[in-house]
Amino acid sequence: MSQRRLVAVPPIMDRPAPAPIPYALVAEVTHRCPLHCVYCSNAVELKHEYAELSTANWLRVLDEAHALGVVQLHLSGGEPLVRPDLEQLVERARELEFYSNLITSGVGLSPERARSLAGWGLDSAQLSIQAGDAGASDRVGGRKAFAEKERAAAAILEAGLPLSMNVVLHRLNLDQVESIIDLCVSWGAERLELANTQYYGWALRNRDFLLPTRAQLEAGRAVYERKKAALQDKMELIWVLPDYYEPFPKPCMGGWGQMHLTVSPDGTVLPCQAAASIKSLQFENVREHDLAWIWRESDSFNKFRGFEWMQEPCRNCDRRFQDFGGCRCQALALTGDASRTDPACKWAPDHHLISEAVSRAQTGVGVGAPAAASAAHLRQMIYRRDPERT
Repeated sequence: MSQRRLVAVPPIMDRPAPAPIPYALVAEVTHRCPLHCVYCSNAVELKHEYAELSTANWLRVLDEAHALGVVQLHLSGGEPLVRPDLEQLVERARELEFYSNLITSGVGLSPERARSLAGWGLDSAQLSIQAGDAGASDRVGGRKAFAEKERAAAAILEAGLPLSMNVVLHRLNLDQVESIIDLCVSWGAERLELANTQYYGWALRNRDFLLPTRAQLEAGRAVYERKKAALQDKMELIWVLPDYYEPFPKPCMGGWGQMHLTVSPDGTVLPCQAAASIKSLQFENVREHDLAWIWRESDSFNKFRGFEWMQEPCRNCDRRFQDFGGCRCQALALTGDASRTDPACKWAPDHHLISEAVSRAQTGVGVGAPAAASAAHLRQMIYRRDPERT
């Protein structure tokens, strides 16, 4: 039986260490989206269009991010293409010498729009797909969009942009890993991220329908390893570890308030896209505070920096230097306390919450067949809906 290694706790300093310099800004310019994915990473409490930041505010945010040291800009949503000012944001990003990346469903990305964005300075585009075939993709996304995604991939390449692709893996598509990879190769992708679902927000609501069996996961991982070796000179393949089946949690965005910051559609600034679920924290807004002050001085960004906030077993564990206690949003979602050890850790007092969910997944509780879902099962899932449509 493995044992947790302990090291001496460093002394608590009177003054906290200076805040690090952020590397990347995720600009969630809108929560509006044509898709309704059951695993959506947006907050369950979606922001209305009328609450979105104006163009002028977004341009100011980019200026402040540049002054803070940010070098990468990820234009995200929802679907950022619904913003008619997207080209203006891309233009400012080029002026500030950001590396700019569009994260898109592809719906609404015509050849003309792709050329326009490339012309104003967009550096790359990441296109999401939901499965390896049209039927499964459209069911998971809640809309017939597969054909539009294929056209979007062609438009990205025709505009001279590098095409990266992303698929969120779960029970409903893990058996399609090979066909997903082959599809992305045929569409001309140079990079594919196979991201196992993280269960908070919308995905947590649908966990019993999405959590795969261990056999599914192992089979999918084997396909990934084989295809990665075969495609090493043609396409980069990335496998994002599945929290529920790993012995230790992943570091939350490289550590809370360490490398990334997210600006929500209404201007709320978050350490990660899911952090708004932590109601015990007051997250500041760029309408009221400078981005640098929020990053360096705000209580919300300093709350889980360092190690002093940690409870046992994290506080005396040497893994705290690797995973920083894991995901605060996952800890909150499962235990009700954002400061507890991430239950994904095998040493966590609440690890049984993960183990019990995994045990249910092995028998297909809630979905019938472990590797598939019928139309009846799909009707039981909770599809993401924009506020205007609820």
